Amino acid sequence: MRGEYDAILKWPFHFKITFCLFDQSGQQRHIIDSFRPDVKSDSFQMPKTSMNVASGIPKFCPLPMLMQDGNNYIKSDTMFIKCIVDFGEIPKMILPYTLSLNIGLPDYIQKHMIKTEIKRRNQLSSQSQTINLPSTFQSCE
Repeated sequence: MRGEYDAILKWPFHFKITFCLFDQSGQQRHIIDSFRPDVKSDSFQMPKTSMNVASGIPKFCPLPMLMQDGNNYIKSDTMFIKCIVDFGEIPKMILPYTLSLNIGLPDYIQKHMIKTEIKRRNQLSSQSQTINLPSTFQSCE
């Protein structure tokens, strides 16, 4: 979709996108899936018309599952979907934590909390392998 900031954005769009459909039962069985855009696709080029060709995750969540009475993803005709555009290469193992953060928090607070969680997990890890801190989070101290 064309927007007023297209001229200052970086094209083609190439950042990883993660979607989370929230389980509202309290069982934390969220449906989470990610994809990286195909930068050769017209869908991720700077829009030349009012809208580009749509793109996404075709098998993210089967519609029949959502249509079932009593499913855990729709309550009172409401579902919650969170979309994260990953500008900083968030480590995969930290994604569930990232998705649990309050979306009302300012971006710099969320980045600081993610950085703190990565450090905490590194300290707890008895392995020599650590989670690499993305450069976009290093200035959030």
